[in-house]
Amino acid sequence: MRAVLTWRDKVEHSVYDLAFKPDGTQLILAAGSRLLVYDTSDGTLLQPLKGHKDTVYCVAYAKDGKRFASGSADKSVIIWTSKLEGILKYTHNDSIQCVSYNPITHQLASCSSSDFGLWSPEQKSVSKHKSSSKITCCSWTNDGQYLALGMFNGIISIRNKNGEEKVKIERPGGSLSPIWSICWNPSREEHNDILAVADWGQKLSFYQLSGKQIGKDRSLNFDPCCVSYFTKGEYILLGGSDKQVSLFTKDGVQLGTVGEHNSWVWTCKAKPDSNYVVVGCQDGSISFYQLIFSTVHGLYKDRYAYRDSMTDVIVQHLITEQKVRIKCKELVKKIAIYKNRLAVQLPEKILIYELYSDDSSDMHYRVKEKIVRKFECNLLVVCANHIILCQEKRLQCLSFSGVKEREWQMESLIRYIKVIGGPPGREGLLVGLKNGQILKIFVDNLFAIVLLKQATAVRCLDMSASRNKLAVVDENDTCLVYDIHTKELLFQEPNANSVAWNTQCEDMLCFSGGGYLNIKASTFPVHQQKLQGFVVGYNGSKIFCLHVFSMSAVEVPQSAPMYQYLDRKMFREAYQIACLGVTDTDWRELAMEALEGLEFETAKKAFTRVQDLRYLQLISSIEERKKRGETNNDLFLADVFSYQGKFHEAAKLYKRSGHESLALDMYTDLRMFEYAKDFLGSGDPKETRMLITKQADWARNINEPKAAVEMYISAGEHSKAIEISGDHGWVDTLIDISRKLDKAEREPLLMCAHYFKKLDNPGYAAETYLKIGDLKSLVQLHVETQHWDEAFALGDKYPEFKDDIYVPYAQWLAENDRFEEAQKAFHKAGRRGEAVRVLEQLTHNAVVESRFNDAAYYYWMLSMQCLDIAQDPSQKDMMLGKFHHFQHLAELYHGYHAIHRYTEEPFSFHLPETLFNISRFLLHSLTKDTPLGISKVNTLFTLAKQSKALGAYKLARHAYDKLQGLQIPTRFQKSIELGSLTIRAKPFHDSEELVPLCYRCSTSNPLLNNLGNVCINCRQPFVFSASSYEVLHLVEFYLEEGITDEEAVSLINLEAPRHKRENKWQEINSNNSQTLRLDETVDAMGDDDPFTAKLSFEQGSLEFVPVVVSRSVLRSMSRRDVLIKRWPPPLQWQYFRSLLPDASITMCPSCFQMFHSEDYELLVLQHTCCPYCRRRIDDPSP
Repeated sequence: MRAVLTWRDKVEHSVYDLAFKPDGTQLILAAGSRLLVYDTSDGTLLQPLKGHKDTVYCVAYAKDGKRFASGSADKSVIIWTSKLEGILKYTHNDSIQCVSYNPITHQLASCSSSDFGLWSPEQKSVSKHKSSSKITCCSWTNDGQYLALGMFNGIISIRNKNGEEKVKIERPGGSLSPIWSICWNPSREEHNDILAVADWGQKLSFYQLSGKQIGKDRSLNFDPCCVSYFTKGEYILLGGSDKQVSLFTKDGVQLGTVGEHNSWVWTCKAKPDSNYVVVGCQDGSISFYQLIFSTVHGLYKDRYAYRDSMTDVIVQHLITEQKVRIKCKELVKKIAIYKNRLAVQLPEKILIYELYSDDSSDMHYRVKEKIVRKFECNLLVVCANHIILCQEKRLQCLSFSGVKEREWQMESLIRYIKVIGGPPGREGLLVGLKNGQILKIFVDNLFAIVLLKQATAVRCLDMSASRNKLAVVDENDTCLVYDIHTKELLFQEPNANSVAWNTQCEDMLCFSGGGYLNIKASTFPVHQQKLQGFVVGYNGSKIFCLHVFSMSAVEVPQSAPMYQYLDRKMFREAYQIACLGVTDTDWRELAMEALEGLEFETAKKAFTRVQDLRYLQLISSIEERKKRGETNNDLFLADVFSYQGKFHEAAKLYKRSGHESLALDMYTDLRMFEYAKDFLGSGDPKETRMLITKQADWARNINEPKAAVEMYISAGEHSKAIEISGDHGWVDTLIDISRKLDKAEREPLLMCAHYFKKLDNPGYAAETYLKIGDLKSLVQLHVETQHWDEAFALGDKYPEFKDDIYVPYAQWLAENDRFEEAQKAFHKAGRRGEAVRVLEQLTHNAVVESRFNDAAYYYWMLSMQCLDIAQDPSQKDMMLGKFHHFQHLAELYHGYHAIHRYTEEPFSFHLPETLFNISRFLLHSLTKDTPLGISKVNTLFTLAKQSKALGAYKLARHAYDKLQGLQIPTRFQKSIELGSLTIRAKPFHDSEELVPLCYRCSTSNPLLNNLGNVCINCRQPFVFSASSYEVLHLVEFYLEEGITDEEAVSLINLEAPRHKRENKWQEINSNNSQTLRLDETVDAMGDDDPFTAKLSFEQGSLEFVPVVVSRSVLRSMSRRDVLIKRWPPPLQWQYFRSLLPDASITMCPSCFQMFHSEDYELLVLQHTCCPYCRRRIDDPSP
């Protein structure tokens, strides 16, 4: 470090204080009773400021640069603007000793002998606080929270912004050590606020904000008058009674002297953000210095050591960018580094460090030796076991213990010295002198070897890796390269300030100068690129460059020298250069050039580097062919050109070597069809057609389908054209192709139809199927598109497709929840099994979902299906059994529907008599198993309720008793229990009105019949109304053997005349009155009715004796009195005779269920269909 005086001035009075404007352009001095404003650039006095009446002791500038303050012995403080105008003045009771601005709030602290005041622009008044002693100095912390006050009695008081004391620090000397100057470290990087304290006990101390001292007191040997930090807090300036300004580190290590003066130094400060220092003295002198910090550093290969903060050494690994800091705590004067050694010269000693391990990336150093002696030297070099000191013309070799082993005296000043390696204890040194002499010295040899002598002074030296060449930079900035053995000057280059050989390549060196980096390979021209700084090392592709104070490793591609070798077809040398570090593009270029030069070994290495398997395979195949004896280089080169994309050159070489087919294959593989056609000329049409097909394939692959389709059509490849058109949805193209194709070309036409279907154009698909006569596919098309009308029309025309139409139709209906229609469609298609299965599933679902009305309907339909199937003799017996079973279930579910609604719904839809009849009907029918879904509890509960309501108390009690033995749902529990109790209060008999009558034998049957729904006397089955479930006045009769159904109907229709019935009413006239008498003895049917005679049966017989009629009886019947169930075969018709012709009965012609005519008409009006079989009234079919 050295100080250079920039300017100096002298004033009449002592300079007690000074302050820089924050931007560093102006300097404010307190001199006598005036303030002097200087321009810092040249020392010009800009303006003196008058305002005080006595000596000005202190001055301070606000951090924002808007105002500054001065304090004087006249007890006043004046606030000045940056335009040098006084704007405010206030006073204390004593002379002002110091002023300081808060760096954040710009609050001003002014201190006098007895108190201190705090003023801010927002306040009108100054808040003052008493002090126990004279305040000599003050300083704010960086964050502006605390103010430190230094006092004459040796106490430091740390106050908050309101003036309250928070910390009190007492110096050991007390009042014998007045605090004369204090300053907080302005660095933002420090974790704690650090206060530097200078007292007249001749000590420099450091404290934390908490009052804790940092380290020990530093002895000064003079009385300090001022202490101040550089802007970033890295250095401290200290001046006082020793008449000089000393530079210290932030830790208090003395570094040197800034300047010596003739009187005490009262104030010294560093210019903001710079290395300039200003000093004010007792004699009125003002000195402005520039501090120059020289670079202290050392380099060996990839390790660079340099000085930092004057007392630290940082070792940087230039490749890995690792850094390690060694704290020496003293001024570092010289640094040398070599392999695993590091030497550091301090003012009073030299430290030798070594690495912990031999690892090339290890960065941990430890002290190996200490040479505790003061040395004066210009240059320092360290070897494995020695240090070399350079003093002007003399070199001294010392062991690590400090013993001088050898000394060399040179003819001229030593300008450059460098260790060039060697065994430990026998290293070689390269020395350059001012007289141009270059020597080689071995540490263990007293005699220096003169390598060569040149006319100009040496500035920089380096020796090549093989020790064969020497590069020198002289004082004329010329780089000269010599052959060491012949002393011959090989070449020279201008504009060089430093030079370095590549440690990995003998023929490469680089030198810097004039802002450029120059790289020279062999004797080729120099390659230049911009670079600031000095080249100090060259390792592979990395150049180590020192710029100002920093060392950096610059990655430099070795492209230029590589291309220089390539231009001369020197492939092996170019490969060696590329290995130092070039880009992937350069590697590829090297590989290509070597390949074209048929230098396959180099090409293979280069392609391996860029991992290009394609070219590696090519080289491998060429090498294999060479092994097999192929020697045609034209053919090899043609393959290389074709791989490189030089297709025309390749084609020419193929042709020249007699392999035209290879050229043709190359063009077609590359889709260069026009070139292929040109190459073919007017050749074979078959090959031309093959070319068109390949061209179409290529157009298809590169996503140009339109062109591909046209080419395929012209080449006759219709299938491929159809496939592309179909995949892209080009219906118009498909139509054109399909209409142009002959109907014999079945495959392409079927493809067209397939794509028409896929593209939702069934009309064109149908047209295509018709063209080739494929009716089955046409039917399938209509089915798939659900065009059922067209399908049915085809089915009518071609019955063999009936199954193909109706089965899918039925399935479609089933999928769309149209099960009944589906069942009919299955039936129509002849798929009776499927029809029955659909119905069975429908029925089961209806029962599970408690839709008993639907269940009855489906069971009826099932029974009719079974009857239809029974026409097949092989299934007759089984199907008839099923028919009767399903008919029975249909009747049960039809009746139970009313019971379910009664028990589950809040309102009853049927008359009590109907519910009573239905529940009796069900109980009589449920003698064996109870079908799924039908509840005996619900039936008995309904019977009990309705019996009680209608007066059948005996039956009701029986029903309640039966319920006691069944599992009753919770919701009926209370009702049944209550009913069971209340029914016992009723008489134990049933109402006579409810008792059913047998119309054959006129027997009154019990309400609960053990035999079921037949008469207990004559065993004649009762015929019930399907709505009210009353017993109808019908008696079933059978035909005598030999009478067919057709004959019976014709006999009934004859309507034979009958004897006129006698009127039951007889009119009697007397004198005064007219009397009508009903003659009960006359039979309602008349004694002459032959059918009545047939009703008789044998009393007491357990067997049922049916009524069998002859032709004469049939002839006597009226067709109005006979109802016929005309069952389809194999069932026989059933005949019923109404015994009360006046009470009309209606029979449904579809399901043959009987109803009272009035009930039937009402139900049909309500439902527009039969309530049982759901046959619509407008349906003409039976």
